[in-house]
Amino acid sequence: MINTILWDFDGTLLNTNDVILESWQHTYEHYYGRRMPVEHITKCFGEPLLVTMAREFPDVPPKDSAEVYREFQKDIAYVWAKSIPGVFELVEELKEKGYKQCIVTSRTTESTLRYLSLFDKGHLFDGLVTCDDTDKHKPEPEPILLGLEKMGSAREEALMVGDGVFDIKCANNAGVDSVLVGWSHYVDEESMAADGYEPTYRIERPEQLLDLI
Repeated sequence: MINTILWDFDGTLLNTNDVILESWQHTYEHYYGRRMPVEHITKCFGEPLLVTMAREFPDVPPKDSAEVYREFQKDIAYVWAKSIPGVFELVEELKEKGYKQCIVTSRTTESTLRYLSLFDKGHLFDGLVTCDDTDKHKPEPEPILLGLEKMGSAREEALMVGDGVFDIKCANNAGVDSVLVGWSHYVDEESMAADGYEPTYRIERPEQLLDLI
């Protein structure tokens, strides 16, 4: 029986897509003097920031390029980040029903808590796993396994809910059922399936999660 929900953060709990896209475009403009196709950026959604930075700006120390990205994002987050209709209402209902809920994200602890504070939603969650908590990140299984450990839950008692390829791969690798949400950016499921990964469930609206559990 499902008693634990593991939530991805960006694009799943909160609409930060525009914030992330513009922060990446700012960073590309800073170093290369040009913007990049949106598709090039979205395929990296969910990947640990320093990993992407090392690949995209190989001549720059990843911590330096990440600082350019993060400082710009801080300046625009309060204007561009938006709640997703029905999502936090669902989280509140699940809390009232007694479900354990943990955020599992590739963000830093500081930025995740900052966004939760911005929307006053931190009290809804029982735990948090960020890139600061483990040396191995999505799509490796460790973030989810750490989330389960924090919640005192078994694999079969949990669902990983996310909007991206890295969330589904992480869940598959951890042996946890997954839910791919359809209210964020487009996911190339054909390519994901070709790599041997597939979500257990798909939902288009937040309230549909209740039907699964």
